[in-house]
Amino acid sequence: MDLVQTIRRLASTQYQDIVALRRHIHAHPELSFEEKETAALVARELEYLGIDVQPHVAGHGVVGLLKGDNISPNSPTIALRADMDALPIHEENEVDYRSANPGVMHACGHDVHTSSLLGTARILSQLKSELAGTIKFIFQPAEEKFPGGASLMIKAGVLEHPHVDAIIGQHVQPYIEHGKVGIRSGMYMASADEIYLTVRGKGGHAAHPATFIDPVTATAQILVALQQVVSRSDPRIPSVLSFGKIIAEGATNVIPDQVYVEGTFRTMDEPWRAEAHLRIERIIKHTAEAFGCVAELNLVKGYPVLFNDEAVTARTKAVISSYVGEENVQELDLWMAAEDFAYYTHEAPGCFYRLGTRNEARGIVHGLHTSRFDIEESALEVSTGLMAWVAINELRAQASRS
Repeated sequence: MDLVQTIRRLASTQYQDIVALRRHIHAHPELSFEEKETAALVARELEYLGIDVQPHVAGHGVVGLLKGDNISPNSPTIALRADMDALPIHEENEVDYRSANPGVMHACGHDVHTSSLLGTARILSQLKSELAGTIKFIFQPAEEKFPGGASLMIKAGVLEHPHVDAIIGQHVQPYIEHGKVGIRSGMYMASADEIYLTVRGKGGHAAHPATFIDPVTATAQILVALQQVVSRSDPRIPSVLSFGKIIAEGATNVIPDQVYVEGTFRTMDEPWRAEAHLRIERIIKHTAEAFGCVAELNLVKGYPVLFNDEAVTARTKAVISSYVGEENVQELDLWMAAEDFAYYTHEAPGCFYRLGTRNEARGIVHGLHTSRFDIEESALEVSTGLMAWVAINELRAQASRS
């Protein structure tokens, strides 16, 4: 039996166990920075497999280390990453494994990522003779909440001791049919920055414009002017500037003292991102001044651009094709959402791909971050074996370069 068939057999053998594990995690979700029980479960599972475990990394992060049977000091290390946190969403699915924690739900598939990577760990722990180096399993807290568990784990040294030569991440995608996988080389997901703005003027009676300084009109002009940041920038760089919250607590005849605004800026290019921040600051400051107001801006720099290394992604795509069939691999579009896996891709060559979990025949069609999100669980048999196959081949590729 060749190695691919061996991996498929192992994935099939453990499939029901991984489904049960996923359902348990789904029923017991924990919010960002609160993943205590999930992390304890992960540590127990890894220890049972004989994998070296480092718990409590950057809070509730867990790192497992699995070494091949015949490695040298120069053998490569690759990392496989899963995130563990849930979202503050009340689940509306009527299933046996529905969330037992009211108002908290695995609505982004992190229960899938965690259980799937544990399944991959099970497979690889039985194939140590095939490992041309070391596998580092990264179970990360707090992907959903700034500053992101990835940034904290990197600061804690997760990409060192041993040094990580490449990192692979897998994320569910409910818009792709189960059995299929999506991948994209180069820039894939956007940076995400948060804009908090207060424009201060002098309130008064709306019938007496000479007696007040109108922050509402000033804010309106600021928002219109800010659209030039994107519309008059390089059209080859995807960018989005949106404002979703405006509070001006006046009335039909009352001009308020201040207006509060919240928004987001997203792009796919880090140098342009830095320049855009300066443009946003200048436009806000000078437009407010032109209307006699004062602007207070808090521009919070969030997750960076997620860039899939071209060489690692090309190898990963070929390996995925050999496992699921070329006809089941599709090219992903740019995705203007953000993901803290991006931090890893700025420190090590990485590839972040998408696992199809949709099943229209069963009504499993709801999007991420919604109260009805669920997955076609047969995707777990694909995901566990697929990542094991990707890991083995990427280790071989890294070893051949050293």
